[in-house]
Formats: sequence, C-alpha cells, structure tokens
Amino acid sequence: MASIKLQQVTVSFPVYSARSRSLKTHLLEATTGGRISSDSASSGVTIVKALQDVSLDLKDGDRIGLVGHNGAGKTTLLRVLAGIYEPNSGLVSMDGHVVPLLSINLGMDPESTGFENIMLRGLYLGLSKRQIRAQTDEIADFTELGDFLNLPIRTYSDGMRMRLAFAISTSVAPEILLLDEGIGAGDAAFLRKASLRLQRFTEQVSIIVLSSHSLNLISAMCAKVVLLEHGRILAIGETDEMLARYEEMSGANKVRN
Repeated sequence: MASIKLQQVTVSFPVYSARSRSLKTHLLEATTGGRISSDSASSGVTIVKALQDVSLDLKDGDRIGLVGHNGAGKTTLLRVLAGIYEPNSGLVSMDGHVVPLLSINLGMDPESTGFENIMLRGLYLGLSKRQIRAQTDEIADFTELGDFLNLPIRTYSDGMRMRLAFAISTSVAPEILLLDEGIGAGDAAFLRKASLRLQRFTEQVSIIVLSSHSLNLISAMCAKVVLLEHGRILAIGETDEMLARYEEMSGANKVRN
C-alpha cells in the first residue's frame, strides 16, 4: 500500500549578497510566500524558508490538491515528495513508486535523440530497461513525433518536448503521482488527447498530489485540499470547504476557468 508521511519538514534556501539588494529583498518579502530572515552568523546571507514545519500523512486512495498564492510552497512541496529537494530538517517517508510530472526537462538530455530520451527519462522515473523497451512503440505512437524521434531533442519545440515527456511519464501507472499543472501539455489537440490519457492513468494510481491554480481542476480531481501560506500548512480539509476558504482569503474567483 502506498503512503506518504512528512514530519515537521523545513526547506530553506540561502541568498548570498542580499544586503546589497535591500529594496529587492523588501519586495520579495512583501510578494512571495517564503519567509525571509537574516543569518547573523554569515555576512550578506539571507535565508528564504520555502517550507516551514510541514507535516502531512497520506494513504492509499488519497487525492490531494495543493492551493495557495504564488510562492506559498506548492512546487517546493512537490519537489520534496519527488526527492528533488532534501529537507534541511524533518523526516520524509515514502512507500510506493513515485512519478513526478513536474518539468519537461527532468531526466532529459538535449543532445540525445527522442528514442534515447525515452530510455533516459524512463530510467530516471525508476522504470527498468525491460519495462521501457516494452513501452517504447506505444510511447512513440502517442507522441505523434514520427521521424523527429531520431533527432536530438534540442531541435524540438517546447510543445514537442512536452509530448515526449508526457508520453514517457504516463506509460506506466505509478503508485504515487505528483502533478504540477504548470508543465502544460502542448497544443489544443494534444491537450484533449493527453487529458483522456491522464484520466485513465489516474484511475490506476494509489495517491495523487496535484498543485494547481485552477479551482475547477482541483475540485474535479481531489477529495481533500491542503491550503498553504508562506511555506506553512494553514489547513487540510474537504475540497469544497478549503476552496471556499482560499477564495475568501485571496479573491481567487478570478482564477476559476
């Protein structure tokens, strides 16, 4: 059974020579989610706390949405769950195969061909070579990239890279799926095709964690919502209740689409 457990997780980033940019620091503090503090022991160093004492306990069947303003900590939290960021403090316990759909560039080499990147990204996602080879034809067909798969992906447009990354990442259903809507899915025709694939894909996944500004998407996919503010969890609850609270806090009606 898949599970996720975070205990008082904190992630901080040092910003060097920040004292020489006091105006910029002031603006960052006013407009971003992470808390900003000085490190008195290190001259010119400012510490941005992207996550602070975050605790979360997810089990098989959970469909969780992450909401909050830009900089609230949503993407940082996803990257912690994906193993991209290591916490400065706290514990992260994950049980289950994780697939992160966070970036089109993760596990991709621009100098390698599309077919070579199917193997590279598949290995990055934890698939075996046998699994990847078994899925290669299906992945290639889904991308509709044809002979471009024999070319280095540095020659691809962003939309073409997205097609390839999406097809690889959704070739085998994981136990834990991490989604960031910011990755997009290319042109409108491919978006419709990708949406159908994703719908079938998510039905097989044990745990889904989705970060999104689209409240309709959160409402459709998630049973519970984590409300984040300044790197902290403000509340966790039923989707309708949390989305109403988020709208009340931020005037988020404008992001419904």
